[in-house]
Amino acid sequence: MSNSDLFIGLISGTSIDGVDAALVAIEQNCPELIETYFHEFDDSVREKILSLCSGPEITLRQLGEADVEIGRIFADTTKDLLKRANITSKNVCAIGSHGQTIWHQPDGPLPFSLQIGNPNTIAEVTGITTVADFRQRDLSAGGQGAPLAPLLHRNCFRGEKDRVVVNIGGISNMTALGKEDNCFAFDTGPGNVLMDYWTNKHHAHTFDANGEWAKSGKTNAELLDLLLEEAYFDLPGPKSTGRDLFNGTWLEQKLRLAPAVTEEDVQATLLQFTVNTIATPIKNTTKAQEVYVCGGGANNNYLMNRLGDALSEYEVATTSKLGIDPDWVEAIAFAWMASETISGRRIDTTAFTGAKSPVILGGIYQAGE
Repeated sequence: MSNSDLFIGLISGTSIDGVDAALVAIEQNCPELIETYFHEFDDSVREKILSLCSGPEITLRQLGEADVEIGRIFADTTKDLLKRANITSKNVCAIGSHGQTIWHQPDGPLPFSLQIGNPNTIAEVTGITTVADFRQRDLSAGGQGAPLAPLLHRNCFRGEKDRVVVNIGGISNMTALGKEDNCFAFDTGPGNVLMDYWTNKHHAHTFDANGEWAKSGKTNAELLDLLLEEAYFDLPGPKSTGRDLFNGTWLEQKLRLAPAVTEEDVQATLLQFTVNTIATPIKNTTKAQEVYVCGGGANNNYLMNRLGDALSEYEVATTSKLGIDPDWVEAIAFAWMASETISGRRIDTTAFTGAKSPVILGGIYQAGE
């Protein structure tokens, strides 16, 4: 296998738990997962990122330093991946780095999406050409800039039946894959982000393992209705969202309008909120017969059971059934996108993000000698 076949995908998603790194072999536009590595953020890094995401009280110095710091973490994660795979940087054609989203504002007169994780730092420290800023070109072409993982879903997961691929990260998105080329995608709303916030607030854990805390509570119908009143859910696709809308402040505002609800019942309601905002658009906008789940939410047994209950007339499984580990789909996606960019190929994002035309995604940051 030559270095022209090997790419690395890097992403830290809206869950802000750490960096997913995937080493991928790509032959004839088809990715094969070779090795993986996960770098968990320590509490100080996670809190720093959350503070950048949470509001306007940040300085340019804070933003600039965080950009370099996260870039170094991405670079060190790449080195750890190479060590685990027993290869050197010279064996890898390029890195595709999504970075860490700080703010996503795709609508309005001046749309933008801000990711940190300096690609110059990644390229210099690793010695590997790095492709980054994937969202920016799509935004410049009139798209939402996200979601982008559906591009890989279309490339790898289409079948003989209409199906939907659901990615449940901090934010959830769905990709409708019609067998007759009628494909579309959009962010459905919160995935784990609000459940993680509530768990961390009351139990000092970063997530509710297997949904056990949610399982101990009961859904509060009045609170659920308040959450579902958010105007985002009535918008047509393509559409995208993030922590800039769905965050702890948003949830606390909703809770002040609700009757007194126990902590565990809030958690149960947040899980059902995620389920409903995924299941409803699947039922209303697709003719799918199969639903395949990827992302961290695929590891939450209670969430998967509740989603299966809500979609009882569908076959519901994880993307493992389609040959790709659900934990690594997004990292694989950015390795694949890097290969497309390095090859100078335009990717058609029009059905997924609303871009006016296919574009070459990302900028290329060349490695040194």
